[in-house]
Amino acid sequence: MLPNPIQIAVAEDNGFALKACLNKLANYPEISVVAVGFNGYELLSEIRNKNIDLVLMDIQMPGMDGIAATSALKKQHPEIKVLMLTTFDDDENIFKAIMAGANGYLLKEATAEHLRQSIMETLSGGAAMSAGVAVRVLHLLRNPLQNHPQHSLDFGLTKREIELLNQLKSGLSYEQIALNLFISYGTVRKHIENIYRKLQVNNKTTALDVAVKNRII
Repeated sequence: MLPNPIQIAVAEDNGFALKACLNKLANYPEISVVAVGFNGYELLSEIRNKNIDLVLMDIQMPGMDGIAATSALKKQHPEIKVLMLTTFDDDENIFKAIMAGANGYLLKEATAEHLRQSIMETLSGGAAMSAGVAVRVLHLLRNPLQNHPQHSLDFGLTKREIELLNQLKSGLSYEQIALNLFISYGTVRKHIENIYRKLQVNNKTTALDVAVKNRII
């Protein structure tokens, strides 16, 4: 007789990212997704009468974001583990997530097996983190965040470029973005090149970090 599967809830406002997450978990019979919320409020409502073991929590969500939802969840159900599943690995989000009570912090680009292993590690009392996040946590311990005022910049991004940034934020590949926006793969690459040039960055993670900090997305 098989043991009871692990009961998982997912908080994710983007339908494409949610589907990608569910697909990653679909091949693991020991894991069962029993609740889904498109923001923090929906998540807290959906898990009210369920025996949830762990929540996969997005950070950027409308209404109640993942950090506020994590804080509220931990006050109501401190026994439930929370694994932040996000595109962002910037210091501010990591610090806020840890302070809210998150048990781990994983990037959405993680493979299916890495996600499964991180869930198991978190449920065993560990603190699952992507390699880059672990390095930033050490940095935070050595250099705590300072409350410096931040000024938003525009960078001259077009509406289409901002749309692509939002697609990247959801953890989608260039191929998926091309399908979603009805444009070619080459056009996606050209837009990404223009975004990097305008933001003065050379990779996706830094581009998203700059865009979020400047309230572009």
